[in-house]
Amino acid sequence: MYINETKIIVRYVETDKMGIVHHSNYYVYFEEARTQFIKKSGMSYSDMEQSGIMFPLVESSCKYIQGAKYEDELLIKTWIKELTPVKAEFNYSVIREKDQKEIAKGSTLHAFVDNDFKIVNLKKKHTEIFEKLQSLI
Repeated sequence: MYINETKIIVRYVETDKMGIVHHSNYYVYFEEARTQFIKKSGMSYSDMEQSGIMFPLVESSCKYIQGAKYEDELLIKTWIKELTPVKAEFNYSVIREKDQKEIAKGSTLHAFVDNDFKIVNLKKKHTEIFEKLQSLI
């Protein structure tokens, strides 16, 4: 299984009044990590869209273990937990680099759809994209 690592440095704007990263920012971190993960397959998310495939989020979750703070360096580990011809589930582990503690973990579930938002069997309609994603499992 391939695990991609994306480094994020917490910006001041991402923190709340308590000085902790606001919970909503973890989904932004997940998106950045997922984008970098997909690029490791040799294509970008934009390449998928230009091929007529969109990848909407249909479900997400995040468990917050400890808070991150301004200028913390975070490592987002990303991997595909499940890949089928019609969906992909990504998992994420957020590690604070200075102490190597897992501070959050989450998942996102995405469907493969066409421009009309109809489910697409990626393995049948866009074999090359499916194979690139499958190569990362």
